Amino acid sequence: METDKDNSEKNDQRPHKKLEVWKNAMDLAVRVYEVTREFPQRENYGITSQLRRAAVSVPSNIAEGAARTSQKEFLQFINIAQGSLSEIDTQVELSNRLSYVTDQTFKNLQEKIVIVSKQLYGLRRSVQTRKRYNFIGLLSTCLTPFLTK
Repeated sequence: METDKDNSEKNDQRPHKKLEVWKNAMDLAVRVYEVTREFPQRENYGITSQLRRAAVSVPSNIAEGAARTSQKEFLQFINIAQGSLSEIDTQVELSNRLSYVTDQTFKNLQEKIVIVSKQLYGLRRSVQTRKRYNFIGLLSTCLTPFLTK
């Protein structure tokens, strides 16, 4: 018997859900939340909050950009996601310098940040190089290398 969840997954036409970069950005956001649970309570409204907001911003902007109807808008949201990723990079380094994260956790987060950054740059290049009038066709064509099987 199929559940509502099964049906919603089959009918889900949201393009961002198929993007590897979105999936990796979601994994990064989850990891940031896990890591920041261990931060000092006095940082709840400081670096903890900033890191979490930036981490949520990356996959959110990828999703919003993929849902837009113009190439220019999609590129703008990719740029915003890249900016948020740079914020995470800076804040993770600061967290390491403040001894809120171990060197190993810092290294693991940096590896995830690099992966998402490379994927965002690749997605941006792909969207920029496609010159088509039909953006929906463009979207499906340029996203194919970034889709999961």
